[in-house]
Amino acid sequence: MSSYDLVVIGTGPGGYVCAIRAAQLGMKVAVVEKRATKTFGGTCLNIGCIPSKALLYASEEFEKAGHGLKALGVIVDAPKLDLPAMMKHKDDTVSANVGGIAFLFKKHKIEPFYGTGSIAAPGKVTVTAEDGATQTLETKNIVIATGSDVAPLPGVEIDEKRIVSSTGALALEAPPKDLLVIGAGVIGLELGSVWARLGSNVTVVEFLDRILPGIDGETAKQFQRVLQKQGFSFHLGHKVTGIAKGERLKATIEPAAGGAPLTLEADVALVAIGRRPVTEGLGLEAAGVAVERGRVVIDQKFQTNVPGIYAIGDVVRGPMLAHKAEDEGIAVAEILAGQHGHVNYGVIPGVVYTSPEIASVGATEEELKEKGVAYKVGKFPFTANGRARAMRQTEGFVKLLADAQTDKVLGVHILGAGAGELIAEACVLMEFGGSSEDLARTCHAHPTLSEAVREAALAVDKRPIHM
Repeated sequence: MSSYDLVVIGTGPGGYVCAIRAAQLGMKVAVVEKRATKTFGGTCLNIGCIPSKALLYASEEFEKAGHGLKALGVIVDAPKLDLPAMMKHKDDTVSANVGGIAFLFKKHKIEPFYGTGSIAAPGKVTVTAEDGATQTLETKNIVIATGSDVAPLPGVEIDEKRIVSSTGALALEAPPKDLLVIGAGVIGLELGSVWARLGSNVTVVEFLDRILPGIDGETAKQFQRVLQKQGFSFHLGHKVTGIAKGERLKATIEPAAGGAPLTLEADVALVAIGRRPVTEGLGLEAAGVAVERGRVVIDQKFQTNVPGIYAIGDVVRGPMLAHKAEDEGIAVAEILAGQHGHVNYGVIPGVVYTSPEIASVGATEEELKEKGVAYKVGKFPFTANGRARAMRQTEGFVKLLADAQTDKVLGVHILGAGAGELIAEACVLMEFGGSSEDLARTCHAHPTLSEAVREAALAVDKRPIHM
């Protein structure tokens, strides 16, 4: 029976980062990975964040070649889609990333075990291999980092061929003529964007009366208009009650508020209504670990109600984001080493990797109004930014929200090219409690898209230079 300082169940972004940081701090660490391919990185690296970004980038380049270069004086023949080659790019990207984690585990002497991990008792993890063989690992501490899985849609069976989850949507053999996306969240809109660029007609059905719940309302509304210009159709405030299979799929949708049903036809339907924590089979109930609404209950130090058992990432409270899980993994490793690991949940950015991108950090206007916080708004459009004009990427804006009394930045919301990179500046500013005046007085290189961020800060005090 092997003995460790830490056993991490799950090697997604939270789990593998936790394991590496713990090893850096001198702990003897083991990880348990149940993926049949015996690859690390969890959903994110294998069938989520990384492969989707590979296809988003490739499809965006395809779109540029077909429609965006002529205006720049670049004349090329109409591009032809080689989908197998595009999928190979995706697969090569995944292989490089998961291989990199395997290298890091070897470098830090982290021992992997393959199979399903369950907690036999505090300090004991049972690993059950595919052939049924079991072994028990003894450990001082256990971290649950099992992530999340696709949330099912009642009455609709996912076959990953015609009715697909995000997994199947990353592996279609041809662009469907008509793609039905069920759910207007990040995953649905990103994958819908991929196939729209490659020739699919995309229709989105969303139960709520808006897209991207949780995103700043004004930003989401403008983004919906952008997507409609790109060819997206929306049925907001509707729910899918069933999908009949035939020569084509026939989906029945009904208004959420009641009313006559509609029928939508499609070749492929993508179910993207959210994700749910993976906690089944972990032995949590037998171990006495508290679970609430499907998520493991933890304290401020990520410990469950059972001493020595911790949890991070999608299985605990907070947004289901890879970088949030990574920060929690680092924090819990440092806590176990006697340090002061901490995560500032008020400064966790979120990004939608469409074209243009959306990036947000901190509070939305809706949240500030609900809390009764007095605030000021500074907004600057990319149409007035020199670099954006040169790139022909003028859709969107930067919006900055600052406390009306202290000028402390409370939230930043960006719709535009490179938003996912631009948001980092706002995160650093907010992490140090910075004000809009701090940002406004910071010199930015010209010409850059980042100047729009500075101009938004200047606009808080109604003194933007270029608007």
